[in-house]
Amino acid sequence: MERDRGEAIAIEIAREIPPAVRTRVPRRIRERLLSESSNKTVPCAQDIEDKLLHAHLRRQQFYHNVVRKARAKPRSPSRSSDEELGQRIEARLLAAEQKRLEILAKAQTRLARLDELRQAAKTSVEIRSERERVKLGTQVESRVLKAEANRMRILKASHQKRASAKERTSQSMMRRMARESKYKERVRASINQKRVAAEKKRLGLLEAEKKKARARVQQVRHVANSVSNQREMERSKMRDKLEDKLQRAKRHRSEFLRQRRRQRDSISLYCDMMEQDGDLLSRKLSRCWRCFVSQKKTTLDLAKAYDALKINESLPFEQLAVLIESPSTLKAVNSLLDRFQLRLEASKNVTTAASQPLIMDNIDHLLRRVATPRRKMTPRIRKGKKMSRYPVRVVLSAFMILGHPDAVFNGQGDQEAALNDSAKGFVKEFKLLIKVIKEGPVKLSVGESKLRTLRSQLDLFDKAWCAFLNSFVIWKVKDARLLEDDLVRAACQLELSMIQKCKITAEGDDVMLTHDKKAIQIQVTQDQELLTEKVRHLSGNAGVERMESALSETRSKYFEAKENGSPMAHQLACFFSPNSTSSPVQSVASSSKDSVVSNEAVDEVSKQNELFVNELLHDLNFKFPGGSSVEDEEDNLKRKVKETMEKAFWDSVMESMKLEEPDYSCISNLMREVRDELYQMVPDSWKIEITESIDLDLLSQLLNSGTLDIDYLGKMLEFALATLRKLSAPVNDRENESTHQSLLEELHRLCQAKDESGNLHAVAIVKGIRFILEQIQELKREIGLGRITMMKPFLKGPAGFDYLTQAFEKRYGPSTQAHGSLPATRRWISTLSSCKDEWEEHTNMLSALNVVERSSSMGISLKTGGSFLSSDKTASQSTVTDAAEGQVLECKGERVDLTVRLGLLKLVSQVSGLTLQVLPETFLLNLSRLRGTQAEIQKITVVTTSLLIWRQMLASERVVKSESETETMAKKLLNLLDGKEEAGLMEIVEITMSEEGDERKKMMMRGLLRKSLEEGNTVYERVTGCIYKALRGVLLAGNGENGKRVVEREMKKVGVGGGSGGGGLKERVIETGRVLGVVACVSVRVHGPWLAHLMQL
Repeated sequence: MERDRGEAIAIEIAREIPPAVRTRVPRRIRERLLSESSNKTVPCAQDIEDKLLHAHLRRQQFYHNVVRKARAKPRSPSRSSDEELGQRIEARLLAAEQKRLEILAKAQTRLARLDELRQAAKTSVEIRSERERVKLGTQVESRVLKAEANRMRILKASHQKRASAKERTSQSMMRRMARESKYKERVRASINQKRVAAEKKRLGLLEAEKKKARARVQQVRHVANSVSNQREMERSKMRDKLEDKLQRAKRHRSEFLRQRRRQRDSISLYCDMMEQDGDLLSRKLSRCWRCFVSQKKTTLDLAKAYDALKINESLPFEQLAVLIESPSTLKAVNSLLDRFQLRLEASKNVTTAASQPLIMDNIDHLLRRVATPRRKMTPRIRKGKKMSRYPVRVVLSAFMILGHPDAVFNGQGDQEAALNDSAKGFVKEFKLLIKVIKEGPVKLSVGESKLRTLRSQLDLFDKAWCAFLNSFVIWKVKDARLLEDDLVRAACQLELSMIQKCKITAEGDDVMLTHDKKAIQIQVTQDQELLTEKVRHLSGNAGVERMESALSETRSKYFEAKENGSPMAHQLACFFSPNSTSSPVQSVASSSKDSVVSNEAVDEVSKQNELFVNELLHDLNFKFPGGSSVEDEEDNLKRKVKETMEKAFWDSVMESMKLEEPDYSCISNLMREVRDELYQMVPDSWKIEITESIDLDLLSQLLNSGTLDIDYLGKMLEFALATLRKLSAPVNDRENESTHQSLLEELHRLCQAKDESGNLHAVAIVKGIRFILEQIQELKREIGLGRITMMKPFLKGPAGFDYLTQAFEKRYGPSTQAHGSLPATRRWISTLSSCKDEWEEHTNMLSALNVVERSSSMGISLKTGGSFLSSDKTASQSTVTDAAEGQVLECKGERVDLTVRLGLLKLVSQVSGLTLQVLPETFLLNLSRLRGTQAEIQKITVVTTSLLIWRQMLASERVVKSESETETMAKKLLNLLDGKEEAGLMEIVEITMSEEGDERKKMMMRGLLRKSLEEGNTVYERVTGCIYKALRGVLLAGNGENGKRVVEREMKKVGVGGGSGGGGLKERVIETGRVLGVVACVSVRVHGPWLAHLMQL
């Protein structure tokens, strides 16, 4: 018994409260609950959860105390008997059990009351929210009804306003028409008077022209009579020759008939003679063959002689050029090519089974293009000489084109590419023909059933030659045209220089020339003769005529500009630039008005359209224009050049108006342009009114007469401004009206100013016309923006993807030709062999993250009763949402999608900048976007490495920075790199070590930072690897919850922890991954067939 007293007593506590136990809630708890319920503020769900948690903790503490008190304590040995001790213990146990049950009942009652209070609060919140929703719905409905009523009132008022405005307009139009009719009558009267005078002058000129024409007709008749007499004499001579030929033919026919009759009579005699002639013929044939072999050689000998020359496209340029220009080479190759021509003609003359001879392709028109013109060639020789089918220099040029295209071609266009391909095919067939001649019939491949004989290979060689000659002639014509333009431009420059130096007048007065000026004139004449010979050699007489017309037009333009006193006189000499592709002579004024739409312009417009659609698909908030998404430095330069040219044009027009004898023809041309621009924008019903208001014929007659009618021109300008106000948006009515009114007031002040010469009137008119043209351009831009705004919803959908797909197919061909048309994309795809391993690594990482999240979110059950597990308020949502804007779809592991995403990430992760040569053709439209992404990745790398080195320096000094200080430092570094592109290590060190005054520490950190940013360094590899995996997580898992978890996990490895995101580094990583993901998804949808075809090869 004494041993039992020293042992501990274990008390079993029931997990459930017996239903029979019913205890009341203590007064203290009831008072607290009543005080809380009497409070006016309704407790929220979070407060109730906190109170339940505190109650749970207090209950646990209470149970612990109860259990501890229930244990037996060692006491001094009792003197009572065993029965008394047992009874006391049993009484204590019963008291403890009863007390425990009472405590449990009280706790259960209190918790039930708390649950009822929470349910009542929840119900009250729901009822209040429902009442507010109904109230708000009623308010919104009433506001909608009021807005509809207001809209109807506004529409009614606008209709009334339009009707009154229309009535006023019709009345003003009637008054204007009456005034204009009177004005036209006066103008017609003055015009009729001038027409009468002009008619008299015209009749006098016609009479003089008739006299000259009669004299010319008499002269022409005299020449025609002499020519007809000469032709009659030639016809009589030809008639006599034909008679002689007919007589000889009759005699030959009679002789042939007599011989034929003899043959029928003596057939046996002829048989004997044929046997004798056969022996003689065989001896002659053998002698001829020996002579042929010794003099002209066989085809095999000629092929061996060519093979001995060792002509190959792999030879160096200098060696190949010397070999081609060698006379021995030209002779050997020419003999071989002539033999090929003879063999080809012989094979074509052989009749087929249908007894129809095969005809060779006629390429005489191409041969005449490449034939070298011979000097001093008589017509008899030219007629008897037959052109060679295979010119030796053109044949040898194929090797030069194939081996050294950079030295032969001036550019890389479609014609050069076609010529290179045809030269490759021709050289291949030529080498194969030499092989067939030397070795006999050959079989190229196992799948080919027939042997390549000399005849079949000769046909293939001729076809390849025709293709090469056609491409060569096209390229040569283009090159000759460019060279001719350069020569003509040089001749025009010499002419202008001579006119300016020698001061030659329009009448050719050059009597006062000094010895030096005469020498200059002689030298220019000789140089022009040399250029003329070169042009004749290139293009014949037609080129010489074009050159002479260009020279005469240059002289006339120069003298005309000089007489008018225009500043263009000294600018014509600088006008002929080598970049000009048009005719060498053209006027500056006409070039500013006339626009010729070329293929390059069409390509530029299509490229701009593709860029615009591409920006719409990649950037949902893209606004056009106004941003720099589409424009680049080249576009800014073009815009500046355009503004400069426009300013120079208007300045020249103003200067021409201020001369003593102003040229009013430019006003007529500008008004014509205003009318044409209005024609393009207005409906058809307005065009008649525009034609009547802007009468260009009447205006031209007034200006040609030398009178400047300010009132008439002012009416035209007012009409144009009124038309523009009608076409513009109603929102801009007030602004346009005030602007137009201020313009009219300014022009009125200029016209009212005292000016005897009247130049200010012309200047005012030109200013008004310029303002109208600028307003027209602005209106056209607004119309374009309106159309673009209407098209935006369509372009952001499947229509935009279809447009980019069709444009890509038009530029690079169908997907079946992707292997040849997309070399950069093919090389890029061939380097992506580890995509499958990276996909498995990514999926394993996501699985591990999901397991960790599930294990951390599980609740812990209580040991003393019921389990209060809090259910998650928000369920896990899918990261793939098509409706969310700016979201990246999660990759499903499809081959094309996976390859494009990972390949794009590897492209932008390179240290070297992206260029057009490295970038695949599928990403050319996104070059600027990918360069920006690459720069953003490098900024993130630099900032992360700098933070690591900075924290390491502080740790070495036992200084610990808080998370907020680290985020502030990261923001400072990002702002530095964003604001200053040329920021170096010194600026970074100055910001990070700004609190340190020790220069030694700054130098130490600078050295560590430079070393850590070098390729191959452990820190650099660690940082770039983590950033690469974080971006890969966003690309493959999307920018939802899974992607953010991957970014947070990888960025923690390099010191960018939780909180607000490491100063924005994690947000930047997610945004960069989102941009790359959008680019990849758009590329897969647009270029999917081409990429799939390349991956199958």
